[in-house]
Amino acid sequence: MITSDRLLLRPHTPEDLEAILAVTTDAAVNQFIRGMPTTREEAWRRLLQHTGHWSLFGYGMFAVVERATGTVMGELGLANFHRGLGASFDASPEAGWLLRGAFHGKGFASEAMSAVLRWFDETRSELRTVCIIDPDNASSIQLATRLGFSPFGASEYRGATVTMFERQRPPLGREPSHLSN
Repeated sequence: MITSDRLLLRPHTPEDLEAILAVTTDAAVNQFIRGMPTTREEAWRRLLQHTGHWSLFGYGMFAVVERATGTVMGELGLANFHRGLGASFDASPEAGWLLRGAFHGKGFASEAMSAVLRWFDETRSELRTVCIIDPDNASSIQLATRLGFSPFGASEYRGATVTMFERQRPPLGREPSHLSN
């Protein structure tokens, strides 16, 4: 688990099923992300995928919980999704963030991903992480840039163009200012 000022980040539990479904069926989430689970069965498979990823790799997607209310706001973290976007992308852990629309624009994703990237950099040996973002998703592009990601190409994913971003791990003992809360 990781805590920040307002958030608790933890691996998913079976009790998160309804929260996952609420996130993946949220209109604000689906505006830029295609192929999200829309049924309880698909959400259950996603929950199992998240749990299995932690078992296999020792990292994965976190449930994002607002500490003040206990509300599961979304999910984010790093994973190996094997999207088939080529060795320049698929060989690196992929960052991702999904928060329900009610929590957009309040700094939660920045706070959470900064904490996750600090934890990942301190506990893992990978030097590079990646992410993909719809080129029209200005908010996520802005967040990725604040987190230290830079665009390095474009690709097709699920019938749409996405921009590929990469981030190099900072030298040990030197945390970039964009990861400071």
